[in-house]
Amino acid sequence: MTDILSTAPGGQRRISRLGFPVKVMGRDDLKSHDARRSTSDPHLKVSLGYLDTLLDYLVRHDIRMYRMSSDLAPYATHPDMPQFHDMVRESAPELRAIGAKAKELGVRLSFHPSQYVVLNSPDPELIRKSAWDLASQAEMLDLMELGPEAVLVIHVGGVYGDLEASRARWAQTWPTLPEPVRRRLTLEHDDLRFSAADTLWIHGETGVRLIFDHQHFWCLNPERADMRATLAAMLATWPDDQQPKVHFSSPRTELREQQRVDKATRKKTTHYVAPVFTGHADFCNPFEFATFMRIAEGLDFDVMLEAKAKDLALLRLRPDLLRYAPDVAARFGLRPEDASRLEAEEDAVLDEENVAGGA
Repeated sequence: MTDILSTAPGGQRRISRLGFPVKVMGRDDLKSHDARRSTSDPHLKVSLGYLDTLLDYLVRHDIRMYRMSSDLAPYATHPDMPQFHDMVRESAPELRAIGAKAKELGVRLSFHPSQYVVLNSPDPELIRKSAWDLASQAEMLDLMELGPEAVLVIHVGGVYGDLEASRARWAQTWPTLPEPVRRRLTLEHDDLRFSAADTLWIHGETGVRLIFDHQHFWCLNPERADMRATLAAMLATWPDDQQPKVHFSSPRTELREQQRVDKATRKKTTHYVAPVFTGHADFCNPFEFATFMRIAEGLDFDVMLEAKAKDLALLRLRPDLLRYAPDVAARFGLRPEDASRLEAEEDAVLDEENVAGGA
């Protein structure tokens, strides 16, 4: 594969990265963070040891983008556990080393803080706590000495009965955030509350960079905005010398069976449950992905895959692109001669179900 940071002829396009978040499913011995309880004295240094090994796994499979666990520094901002509050500064040498390794390997790192980080709450204490969480994660990225493409991704937050007021409250919070947070923060639209148009409004008030999410756009687009125009507008919120990133996932489509027990008769009955299309599928539909990338032809960005199968979905998508959409595969530096290797990587971790005939 060509250098992930190289440009296409004429310098018009960088090869796009594919990434996945947090958990490695292709190796059950790899951990994303130190998940021990507080009584066992978990530490960021332990998490960074896990991350160091995980980077080796990524590069072995030529994966050059990864979202780190938001729990990388366990309890670092827990208000009732001050014994953990200094662990980020205590880990400065280890953070610098892991950042240097990520840069040397060309791996783009990021954080997506938890849903409890809310910057538009009417409760000032929740905003204060959220800013603390963001400052801790921004500090880790700074101590790693990573560039501006290593970002924090959050959502707008709650509606609290008034969407426009809540949207405005986010914009009002922005200038109160610490400088490292504003420098790292990006804002993503969601599937239920705040649309892409809402985040574009917030960008106009604040200048915050935006993240486009393909599935969320389909789930929530009350303005009936055009996808390509919206994508282009959101990518334009990034400076020219930074590579934006977008999120992609396919919706769950499978039928589920649910067993219910009648409380009076104790009799079990089977009910069929339809999928909710806001849910993420285990894998990425290669036809949906290729269609999206063709809509986005001429626009440059990296893609974080938010499939529930994590790295397995990425390992499956690459040979699928070479098989079904070689023009799209080329955008990610995938060549026809890579097909056998990529199929072997997929086969090493996945068994394909072959079913003859139709449904």
